[in-house]
This record gives sequence, C-alpha cells and structure tokens, in this order.
Amino acid sequence: MPLRYLTAGESHGPSLVVVVDGMPAGLRVDREAIDRQLFRRQQGYGRGRRQKIEQDRVRILSGIRHGVTLGTPIALEIPNRDFANWAEVMGPDPLPEGREVPRRVTRPRPGHADLAGGMKYGHRDLRNVLERASARETAARVAAGALARLLVEAFGLRLVGHVIMLGGVEADRNLLAQRSVAELAEAAESSPVRCADPEASQR
Repeated sequence: MPLRYLTAGESHGPSLVVVVDGMPAGLRVDREAIDRQLFRRQQGYGRGRRQKIEQDRVRILSGIRHGVTLGTPIALEIPNRDFANWAEVMGPDPLPEGREVPRRVTRPRPGHADLAGGMKYGHRDLRNVLERASARETAARVAAGALARLLVEAFGLRLVGHVIMLGGVEADRNLLAQRSVAELAEAAESSPVRCADPEASQR
C-alpha cells in the first residue's frame, strides 16, 4: 500500500491536522523525533515573527499505541497557539445576528493564491483562501514527513539534505565530496541557510 497524507487546518485556526495512511504496523514512533523535525522547520534564515509565537508540539490522535504504529491511519494534530488571538476571526461557529465578519480581506495580494482561490471557490472574503494557502500549513507536511523519515530509518538508512547553490552563490563541491555524511549533516544543521560549506553559507 502506498503512503499518502492529507492535511487540514488554517493558519490561524485552532490547529493543523495531518492524516497519514499506508504506514505499516509495528513501526516504533518517538513523538520527540516528530517534534525535532517541527523545531527544525522553525529555524533558519528568513523566519518570521510567527515562529516565535508557535512552539510546535505534535499530538498523536490515532494509529499509534504505546509508541508503535497499528497499521491504521495515523492522525496528528499541531495546535495553533495564536488561535487564542484569532478565535473571533477564525472560529467555526456562526457569528451573532448582524455581526460583521471581522478582518475581512477583499484585495488579493499579488503573487499569492488569494485571487485564484477566491475565483475558484466563490469567496468574497479572501481570508478563506489565504488562511489555507499559508506557509503555516507546511508544519503538517513536516509532521507527515517525520513519520516517513522514521520508516526509512527503520531500514538502517539516514536522510541528510543540504543546500548546494542559492542564487549565484555555490558551495565548493570538492570540499563537500571530502566530507562524511555525518560531517555534512552537522555542517548543514549549523548553517542558517542549511549549506554545508561554511564559507558559501556566509555569503
């Protein structure tokens, strides 16, 4: 059975949810391993204020018992702490009679999904689009990816990624070729742009 996932939730809604289907039974799952990947997502160059508000911790809702997968769909939740400040704007319950929808968005932002989503779904309030088409949604994808990572690691494999080129700045590939996988991983983790070449990382 192939692995597949489905995410749900809005940027300032109560929480993000991901359901992962196709994970085999018997895989050991360390909740802290998922939280570590969520923490990694929040680090690095160019992170906004929101990363200081949210301290993502996953809640396992189904599919895992006593730290072992059951072979059934796995549901993970990542609560949005900032929802407390947005409950009136993003709450699921109907507004009182005569109450205006707070913080409506009626002008699409260039380069975003606002206009296309508004036209596709017929929304006059583009917040209905931008709350879903948000970088915040990637937290749910990272949680799903963390589960997939645990599956790969169960086969004795290690996943390491690093940036080789960013814009016109390129890492020294000869230098990188001389490093072990462990050294590449450590160097990438210590770089704000995840480049394993320290000199290129500074540029």
